[in-house]
Amino acid sequence: MNLVLLLFVLIPVIEIYLLIKIGSQIGALTTILLIFTTAIIGVYYAKYEGLNTLKSGYAQLIKNEIPKYEVLSGAVIAFAAVLLIIPGFATDILGFLLIFPLSRKLIFKIFAKKFNHNKDVKNDFIEGDFEDIEDDNDKKI
Repeated sequence: MNLVLLLFVLIPVIEIYLLIKIGSQIGALTTILLIFTTAIIGVYYAKYEGLNTLKSGYAQLIKNEIPKYEVLSGAVIAFAAVLLIIPGFATDILGFLLIFPLSRKLIFKIFAKKFNHNKDVKNDFIEGDFEDIEDDNDKKI
């Protein structure tokens, strides 16, 4: 079965289960208020972290460096904001984990180790200098 289709079905099932379980413990109104509160706080904090990432990216560009981490962080922060807007507790937990810089760096390190396949790539370059020598035979008119 396709992973995307499985996630498309599984995530709402998990969210409904958690909403029912938590809602039965703390009450329906409290659950609804908690969902709205996490969405508002999450989007505000995503905006704050996004601006910090943007400033850091500009600083990298001023230093003439490629802002790889900042670009990836910006995309992950935008995804985290979407997760926080979606009602549910599992998506909120994942969204907050992706927004906080410490956990985001930890997640990046885990994925970098898993997907880093460039360790065995050799750079087959020979460095050297050349000199252009003019020959009298090359000057044919």
